[in-house]
Amino acid sequence: MNKILIAEDEAPIANLLRTALEGSGYGCLWAEDGERAASLLEAEPFDLVLLDIMLPKANGYEVLEYCKSLDVPVIFLTAKGRLEERVKGLRLGAEDYITKPFELMELLARVETVLRRCGKTGRLLTLPPDIEVDTASHIVKRAGHPVSLTTKEYDLLLLFLQNKNIALYRDRIYERVWGEEYLGDSRTVDLHIQRMRKKLGLENRLVAVYKVGYRLEV
Repeated sequence: MNKILIAEDEAPIANLLRTALEGSGYGCLWAEDGERAASLLEAEPFDLVLLDIMLPKANGYEVLEYCKSLDVPVIFLTAKGRLEERVKGLRLGAEDYITKPFELMELLARVETVLRRCGKTGRLLTLPPDIEVDTASHIVKRAGHPVSLTTKEYDLLLLFLQNKNIALYRDRIYERVWGEEYLGDSRTVDLHIQRMRKKLGLENRLVAVYKVGYRLEV
């Protein structure tokens, strides 16, 4: 399990991030200021830091320097959205820069991308009680037996595993998996999901959300 430090002084935002990340299988700790973030980084290893810039006691730029000395990747998550501020953050060494307000689905995708780029992702994803996904070999098993999924079915499964307990809209599902603009053809998404969840026995866990899309309940 990847462990993520949330360095954010606004408790509602930190709680939202923690709920979304833990629902996607990450372990999280919260630091409400820069000094607390540095103390946690010194005390235990982290795979990633979500870092606000405007933190009390020590700002995000100062915490970033400490993260770099520990080889911990950083995603800035901040209200400072001007171009020169984004460029500054990236040039100082942040792996990514996300401005508030943000979409949780996009945030989770960027977290996954940074962890993968920095070589910090585990290759085995699990969905209790009996589903395993080896992301290196693209092998999916149910109760120890391989399950044959199409490319789109596999991509759909990964998307839901990375967004557990989050209702995903059909248009976002289509855009993420098919890589094209969604034009209202919901049957494409529905048919692929129906086949995938039948193969994996997820009929009662990968549920349709009325007028939205689907949610993987864990």
